[in-house]
Parts: sequence; C-alpha cells; structure tokens
Amino acid sequence: MSEDDSSRTAPEPHERRRSWLERISSAFSGDPDTREDLVAILRDAQGDGLIDADTLRMMEGALSVSELTVGDVMVSRSQMVSLPASARFLDLMKQVVESGHSRFPVHGDDRDEILGILLAKDLLRGVVADNGPGDIHGLLRPAVLIPESKKLNLLLKEFRLSRNHMAIVVDEYGGVAGLVTIEDVLEQIVGKIDDEHDEAEDATRLIAAQADGQFVVDALTPIGDFNERFGATFPDDEYDTIGGLVTEAIGHLPETGEELTLDRFEFRVIRADARRVRAFQVAILAADEQDGD
Repeated sequence: MSEDDSSRTAPEPHERRRSWLERISSAFSGDPDTREDLVAILRDAQGDGLIDADTLRMMEGALSVSELTVGDVMVSRSQMVSLPASARFLDLMKQVVESGHSRFPVHGDDRDEILGILLAKDLLRGVVADNGPGDIHGLLRPAVLIPESKKLNLLLKEFRLSRNHMAIVVDEYGGVAGLVTIEDVLEQIVGKIDDEHDEAEDATRLIAAQADGQFVVDALTPIGDFNERFGATFPDDEYDTIGGLVTEAIGHLPETGEELTLDRFEFRVIRADARRVRAFQVAILAADEQDGD
C-alpha cells in the first residue's frame, strides 16, 4: 500500500463527529429543508454511534407527534371506562379498583353527557371524609373537550400548561368519540409505557367481550393466548402477537377502519397510529359466512 493509499483510510472518529456536527448545525440554520432530511441526519448519527437506537426512536417519535391527531391515538368510546354519576360511592370504588386507572369521565343518564372528571384520590378522600359531599358531583373536576382533529403537539402543550392529564374527545356532532391522556401522547415519543397495573401477560385484560358478541382485542395479545381463548390455530413461529400476524397478512401498516378475514375471524382495525396497530374489533364468523367468502 502506498503512502497516498494509507492517507485515504477511514476518517478518525473525531472527524466523523465533526462532519455530523456540521450537518446537525446546518439543520438549525435553515438546512435541511424537510423533515425527511432531518431524519436522515439523525439516522446517520445513529449509524456513526453518536446516538443509540432508542434515542433515535424517541427523536423520530417526537417529530411524528406534530403530524398525528388526537383521533390517531385516542381510546375509543367502546374501550372507555366511565362512571355513572348516579352510582353509590361503594359501587364507584369497586369500579375504580377493578380498572386500575386514576382518572375517570363521569356521565349523566346519557353517556354523551360528560359531567366532569373524577380522580381516584378525590373519590377516596370523599369516602373517608367526615363531612364529605353527599354525592359524586362535589368531587368532579372540569372536563376538557377537544376535537378528533386536534394535533398531538398542540394537545401536549395544553396538557403541560393546564396541568390536565386527560381530555374527552368529541366527534363532529358533539358526541363522545373517546378520550386521550397525556400518557397516550408520550407513548408516541418514548414507546409503550407500562405501569404497575399493566399486565401484558394477562389475556383477560387484552381481550374484552362486547355486548354485541364481538371482541375488542389488543394488538399486543400473544398469538398463543388468542388461540387458547378462541380455539384458533394461528402459527406463532414468525410473529408473537396478533398485531404482527394481521399486519403481515394485510401487507402494510394497517389504518383505522381496515378489515381482514383470517380463518373464521374478521378483524377490523379500531385503533392505529403512524407507528403500529393498537386494537382490533374481532367477530367470529359462522360457518355459512366463511363458506361465502
């Protein structure tokens, strides 16, 4: 090897770092011109070992927040845990304990009539207080109503300024479409946040029966648990979860409203965002419906 060849060896780490720093500096001086250019720079940085994969994922998540709307990440109306204002304190306490949540919408006779938000700690104080309120109305905090079209970055800013952690999502007719929490927004940035009440291995929490005979199935439900619950025979050698299985069968990242029939099950996506599918409405088809496909 000649001296000229040896002089053209791979750049030293500090030279690569300087090159990357020059590029990232240009990002804040007006160049790159697009989000895609900025993401490319961040991926180069991860490739050079300047940031790790988790950091890159969070940076990309933070950038995606400005493109997502509340409708992309909200908990749908069918999955909401809401409390009736007419219930007794003891019954309310049972529902609070069973759900494991800390905040609850409270409704009147109509589920679209949201009276306020109840915090579990406020309910507990009301129960043990000597001169507590006679009913739940005295414990409620104001509910924040937002449209499905609201951008997540704007909602996150409002959450921070108002110190609210939950908002009720309303549709174009003023009815309740779902709810969104600050945790739902932050999960778009940092990924799934598990707390002491999350039990991913508990299939009863991931598969919920509905009054119409259908089921709401979390996309993270292990295929083995799904098979056991419904007597299905889906293979789990390539994918661990129902979300992975359905995504592969569809051929792309599913969007809300997409439907797919696998074996004797009809899957309809009811929650999805820019990063993954989150939940399905699952119907079990009768034999004649399968034959008709």
